[in-house]
Amino acid sequence: MEWKNIYRGFLIGISDLIPGVSGGTIAFILGIYDRLLTAISGFFSKDWKKHIGFLLPLAIGIGLTLLLFSRVIDFLLKNYHQPTQFFFLGLIIGVIPFISKQAGMKKNFKFGHYILLLIVGAALASTAFMSPADSTVITSLSMKNVLGLFFAGWLGSMAMLLPGVSGSFILLLLGVYSTAINALSTLNLPIIIVIGSGVIVGFIVSSKIIRFLLENYTYATFACIIGLIIGSVFVIYPGIPESGTPFVMSVIALITGLIVANIFNSASPSK
Repeated sequence: MEWKNIYRGFLIGISDLIPGVSGGTIAFILGIYDRLLTAISGFFSKDWKKHIGFLLPLAIGIGLTLLLFSRVIDFLLKNYHQPTQFFFLGLIIGVIPFISKQAGMKKNFKFGHYILLLIVGAALASTAFMSPADSTVITSLSMKNVLGLFFAGWLGSMAMLLPGVSGSFILLLLGVYSTAINALSTLNLPIIIVIGSGVIVGFIVSSKIIRFLLENYTYATFACIIGLIIGSVFVIYPGIPESGTPFVMSVIALITGLIVANIFNSASPSK
């Protein structure tokens, strides 16, 4: 068992609680993105024991974080929204040079790759102008909302694996985010199980697709990933903070995020 993955799961779990912040980006920052895709897509293969040794501690870290910190993140976003967003903004900006280096961007990217990067980045950035769907909190299950919550979890988990795309933001757009946070905060197990089932299925399917694309269309896929990460900067940018304490806190949070990203990038194995 790779028990150090518990702290990695902790960091990914926190990011997955925040709309606009991608767990996939955090996995890239931690240097485990490729391994994560391999482990999830190979979970039902003959090497399942090796993969479960990687995934189980990661899942424990993510699960504990979702259960224990859903209220903390909710508190921070309500009371310190801008500094919290600026911290993650620093993390995201800090990972761009690392991923560019991994992709060999200067050497391997052609003109078409840069065009693809811009198109994908602009498409994601445009979601910043989308209005979330009505978010009535669901506390009990019916056949209709079981299917809706399951597929919302599926779509959210596919987004979680894509760097730059936030699973929480997808849930927000679908009007399910409040339901998910409420279920975690109140330990509403039926709701958690339905959304969680969709998340698991989405992880397995999307990991195979992303891995296939990375293996067969490496640089085009990296162009999309970098575009998604750049686009996510516009999604989570909370605006210019007020002068005084909010401004100072936001600047400190941004710099801290950049430093943390640089520390993890330096410790991550080069591709």
